[in-house]
Amino acid sequence: MKNQYCRVGAVTPITSGNQAVSILEFRYQSFIEKAADATYMDTNLGEFFKKKAQGIKKVLENLG
Repeated sequence: MKNQYCRVGAVTPITSGNQAVSILEFRYQSFIEKAADATYMDTNLGEFFKKKAQGIKKVLENLG
């Protein structure tokens, strides 16, 4: 049996795949919903979700 090595923490950029736009749109919607959820309103976690959504929106605009 041959030894196999992988890089721990190696990440494939999400914008490099064929379905990148649909994945990013799904994640964007997910973060928007979480940010708007009453449970997270006026909390640091809600702000975190909003900032993540804004970052994804910026990536989507650059792709399209």
